Amino acid sequence: MKKLDRRDFIKLVGAGAAASTIPAFWPAAASGHRAPAGFYDIPMNGNARILHITDVHGQLLPVYFREPNVNLGVGDAYGRPPHIVGKGLLKHMGLNENSPEAYAYTYLDFAKAAYKYGKTGGFPQMKTLLDRLREQAGGKQNTLTVDGGDLWQGSGTSLWTRGVDMVEASNILGLDVMVGHWEFTYREDEVLSNVSLFKGDFIGQNVRVKEDALFGDEYATMVEKYDGRGLFDEDSGHAFQPYVIKNVGGARIAVVGQAFPRTANANPQEFFPDWSFGLREDDMIELVETIRGDEKPDAVVLLSHNGMDVDIKMAERVPGLNAVFGGHTHDGMPKPVKVKNDGGNECWVTNAGSNGKYVGVMDFDIDNGIKNMSYKMLPVISNWLPEDKEMAAYIKQMRAKKYDENIVESRNSKFFFNPKRVGKSYERILGEKLAIADRTLYRRGNFMGTWDQVLCNALRHEYDADVALSAGVRWGTSTLKGHWITMEDVMTQCAMTYGETYVNEMKGSALMSILEGVADNLFDPDPYLQSGGDMVRVGGLDYTIDPAKKLNERITDARLDNGDPIEPDKTYRVAGWASVGQAPDGRLLWDIVRDYILSERDKNFVLRLPKINHPKLIGVKANPGIADYPGEMS
Repeated sequence: MKKLDRRDFIKLVGAGAAASTIPAFWPAAASGHRAPAGFYDIPMNGNARILHITDVHGQLLPVYFREPNVNLGVGDAYGRPPHIVGKGLLKHMGLNENSPEAYAYTYLDFAKAAYKYGKTGGFPQMKTLLDRLREQAGGKQNTLTVDGGDLWQGSGTSLWTRGVDMVEASNILGLDVMVGHWEFTYREDEVLSNVSLFKGDFIGQNVRVKEDALFGDEYATMVEKYDGRGLFDEDSGHAFQPYVIKNVGGARIAVVGQAFPRTANANPQEFFPDWSFGLREDDMIELVETIRGDEKPDAVVLLSHNGMDVDIKMAERVPGLNAVFGGHTHDGMPKPVKVKNDGGNECWVTNAGSNGKYVGVMDFDIDNGIKNMSYKMLPVISNWLPEDKEMAAYIKQMRAKKYDENIVESRNSKFFFNPKRVGKSYERILGEKLAIADRTLYRRGNFMGTWDQVLCNALRHEYDADVALSAGVRWGTSTLKGHWITMEDVMTQCAMTYGETYVNEMKGSALMSILEGVADNLFDPDPYLQSGGDMVRVGGLDYTIDPAKKLNERITDARLDNGDPIEPDKTYRVAGWASVGQAPDGRLLWDIVRDYILSERDKNFVLRLPKINHPKLIGVKANPGIADYPGEMS
């Protein structure tokens, strides 16, 4: 189908050719709404305030992001936040339906609420809010702003600048401390360069330099180039500071860092050949004990990218922690989960969602020990907050940069840069309108999302595959029904450093083994054995799953879209992307998705999805972590 040029677009808008698919009112109409009186006012309740964001995933501008209607809890996590969704979550948290909080924290009436309240997040708006919260605390000297990781990845501009756009924006934002996960999917030298550029502290007690690299000349040369960054302690092997002590409002607060412990399993090790990760709980226990004994801080907090269930378990097992500021699992939790640890002390476990959608605020009243703690999480509703001029100007200037031959899009040299984009500004590339969405496109949830279906359909289309597999990552923004799907929307779903695609011939037994393995990562009752992601997305295939079963017993009745059962000894064409092994030779996913959308939109420029591969779920009907499931369940 012919690409929509400027003249065609003007004709389309003038004639209202797609009027039947575009709502009569647009989110811009919500710009006249104002925040309820006092919505962003939190008087200081103590003398030290910690401000927390996490999992921004490269989103510098306001976005739509639909919260999950499926977030199942198993084992001890059954019925415990964050594994409560929809009306159940609102009731548990004491929040009202049809409120700004309901829009922020749940999927309920998402499209309707999105038109009413508009987008969320945006660094210009967040900067305004953070500055307001700092002022309410009596000044920046009484606050500490922390980020829980996954900051540098998830957008076209973060990919093309290798995360530099996010580091620069973080410095303007006033970020003081951060940890990492997807940060490590740039090359080691790029990570160290970004850490050098970052004005705050990049910490991680569980990131170590491997022994063979520790005494190697090549690694030593790289460390020297970046002024010692990448080797904080040669004796212990810590690549980065394990913790920092910050003076906040006259109190000494120790912040311990925890990177995503399974980075080496979840992401290609070729990006970080000299670093190792891990949970390292014993080291954490020993470190906190040492900090308490030697540093005599007023409070010890953990800045973590474990995921909330893992954080809850760790908070129970590590004496001496007062609070956990968590990330990785994108859980927007308006209230903390309070647990008792092995030392008998109470620890508050929080998680501040994703995409810049929330700011967590924790106040400490400290006087010869912690007298009181209070917490509130604020949704960042973009229309309710004026833009910070400095941040807005920076983003505009950055997006005006031209894509050139020095751009590195892939680890495969065939795809270092796209010559068709050379000379165009980031803004122009990302603003390309591809099609109109026939429904709300979203990703977040334990099983299939509508955006995931688009990715899987594109892979099957590219490779004439029977089945497509797409990783159950939790990043990726939402596109409302009737809105244009832009290239920026596509990039939020798949922009990363290993976006190459592939097709393999695979036996049915091997395919089933993959599904079982991912399900076990998601639904193992022990949080320490979970990966923190969602179920692999499967296009072209339906299956039944019982999350409560054991490994190799959860998946049954797998069938192709035509109804044919998956046979163990039969061979199938299976397409996929984001391989953690050797880089495949297939085109980058975002280019495949773009071409698929352009080829499949109808005469009114609408992309229609004839089917969503929602699996059938067994044994979950009473689980408070599922509601309004569009597929079959019992």
